[in-house]
Amino acid sequence: QLQLVESGGGLVQSGGSLRLSCAASGLPLDYYIIGWFRQAPGKEREGVSCISHSDGSTYYLDSVKGRFTISRDNAKNTVYLQMNSLKPEDTAVYYCAARSRSYGYCSGYGRHYAYWGQGTQVTVSS
Repeated sequence: QLQLVESGGGLVQSGGSLRLSCAASGLPLDYYIIGWFRQAPGKEREGVSCISHSDGSTYYLDSVKGRFTISRDNAKNTVYLQMNSLKPEDTAVYYCAARSRSYGYCSGYGRHYAYWGQGTQVTVSS
């Protein structure tokens, strides 16, 4: 059974940076495609970014393109989300999620992911 644990959230001023980590245990991370999602109060969950298991192909939500970078270190069983130039509208609980590599591609839809972490709060003050 795959388990995911997020860390790295916190309070930061507008324009600042944070790096989120998603540490996997139980199974090798390279068995999975990993996505980052977020959910702000009163809003639906949205897919922020995703990285494939093999060729490193990525997906980004339009509103974070050029500011966020997803990466993975399979040797450390960890996926990262580097978030720069943060804005108040980035405030949310951020979750990482995993889907089997057998699907072959990234997805921005939460229903396509079988495993989820507990989330980490990111708050950006103006």
